Amino acid sequence: MSDSLIDKYARRPSADGESKEAETEDLGCFGWLRGVRDRSIMLELRRKDGHVLAVGYAWIERVELVPESGITLHLPGRKVTISGSGLRSQEHGLPSLFDGLICHRVPWVRESDHAEMTASNQVSIDSIAWHD
Repeated sequence: MSDSLIDKYARRPSADGESKEAETEDLGCFGWLRGVRDRSIMLELRRKDGHVLAVGYAWIERVELVPESGITLHLPGRKVTISGSGLRSQEHGLPSLFDGLICHRVPWVRESDHAEMTASNQVSIDSIAWHD
């Protein structure tokens, strides 16, 4: 395969292992799509107990940040609350979870384990709760 500039940017992911996961940067508690124009269609919310909820970004009516309680995603008939620390900070040049959610760059969010909660320089997700 040619390594030309056109091939590099025009090539689509193939079925032989090259996937969207390879284009997603793992920032600990959430993923970030690397491509400038990349947007996620759905947001996957992963709890420590293994329960996963995926919601379409198109169904998110608004995203609210309240520093004392966290980020609330308002969906038709449901609210999802993401509680933690560093949800809006942009320390060390890392992207903000809140900013990533409002521009559809975050494909997944997961609750932190105990070791991650003790690190002071990164985002920590204490809980993800959804309410009907």
